[in-house]
Amino acid sequence: MADAIEDHDAVWSLLGSVRAVLFDFDGPICDLFRGASTKDTATEVKVAAREYWGTLDAEVESCEDSHGILGRLRDMYDSRDRSLDPRPLELAERIVTAQEQRAVETAEPASDVAALVDLLSELGLSLVIVSNNAEQPIRAYLEQHGLDEKFVGVFGRDPKNARHMKPHPHCLERARAFLDVPFPACLMVGDQPTDLTAAQKAGTRFLGYSEDTLKGAEMKHDGADAVVLSHLPLVEIAGKLLANR
Repeated sequence: MADAIEDHDAVWSLLGSVRAVLFDFDGPICDLFRGASTKDTATEVKVAAREYWGTLDAEVESCEDSHGILGRLRDMYDSRDRSLDPRPLELAERIVTAQEQRAVETAEPASDVAALVDLLSELGLSLVIVSNNAEQPIRAYLEQHGLDEKFVGVFGRDPKNARHMKPHPHCLERARAFLDVPFPACLMVGDQPTDLTAAQKAGTRFLGYSEDTLKGAEMKHDGADAVVLSHLPLVEIAGKLLANR
């Protein structure tokens, strides 16, 4: 299974032909929540929203995920032709961002990610973050782990419209415009189907990253250019590419 997923030739071709790498944050860079549920955050958002909107739609009430609740609140707001008070959207964004900021303190770095980032930088590739997490916590994490100077840009969740979260390609489009690099010359590294969908919508190449062989196989089946089970193959190939220069 691992040999079928970790396509070293494809990875070599990808790293040797792109000009920029767009990393998702939670997963490829770190384990932000370390398996902890975000149900309490979703509940806090719902309590705040009820103070302004009263009864919430069933889709909002049933959501127990911090990112999901942002999207469903936005859907409810838009479905009322934006006649509702917008303050719950602002409060929800603050609550979720605060949760992410707290999580940064205990986030676990992905294995070999520091070595990979160093090698990709030495290869002259432009590195950015494209994420559904808020920009401020991402920047705090990068600074805490000495990675901030390696990334030329951070493109997090749009605080004004949760519908722009992946699988929408919004953060990738912002990154591409900033880099001024054509999408086919960009490689996104992500660990979720939503990352792959966003990359496909944007027209960028995609490298799946997952320790779960089943999820990796599914991403490969769904169109990922390559999938790795860890960063180690990327480190090895990036090192060889650098040595061959």
